[in-house]
Amino acid sequence: MIDIISIFPEMFEGVFGVSMLKRAREKGLLQIEAHDLRDYSDDKHRKVDDTPFGGGAGMVMKPEPFFKAVGEIRKKSTHKSKTILMSPQGILLNHEKAKELSSEEHLLILCSHYEGVDERVRLFLAEEEISIGNYVLTGGEIPAMVLIDALVRFIPGVLSGESLLEESFAAGLLEYPQYTRPREYEGMAVPEVLLSGDHESIRQWRVQKSLERTLERRPELLLDLELTAEQGSYLKKYQKE
Repeated sequence: MIDIISIFPEMFEGVFGVSMLKRAREKGLLQIEAHDLRDYSDDKHRKVDDTPFGGGAGMVMKPEPFFKAVGEIRKKSTHKSKTILMSPQGILLNHEKAKELSSEEHLLILCSHYEGVDERVRLFLAEEEISIGNYVLTGGEIPAMVLIDALVRFIPGVLSGESLLEESFAAGLLEYPQYTRPREYEGMAVPEVLLSGDHESIRQWRVQKSLERTLERRPELLLDLELTAEQGSYLKKYQKE
């Protein structure tokens, strides 16, 4: 179960109704809802932000609406909840973190805006802060969508087990190149090994290409990776070449 708290809940409407998220909801594998933070404001104008103490540019999101929203949503839930604040100051989202969060019974995702949130939300409400990259966006809604899309893939029944095993980062490496019909397009041909029907040769080609692609594009992924003897052999051969 996922609950999102945002001042722009309408941004999530299209995301919930298409592709993988739509199928997961239809199968009963995922319950997801976006809540309007302004509904939890005590201000007659539904205000959820104010000027920062000490001065400075921009507006800061007030603590009361967030605490009230999380409190009321948790009361209605029968599951153990974990509250996450989407923030450029958070830990960087990766494959392992998405997989870890997919096993949580209930996620409450807080989306900030303006100059961020009152520090008391960080200290006493959010149990974890997550970032999707070393850059700043206008709000936490798009990062929340990225997080949800990444973790939903790990919910049993949403994707086939084989798809999860072979995609990029699943084994710590980037995925090998993929091809489909036509066999040749404007002089660009599919590698012959993929047309050979020799499953072992195809497997070896994929292992090799996965290592080559990782070394060329994301070599830092190999630093802490424990390679198999086969992978190590291919890597040494490629580095010599």
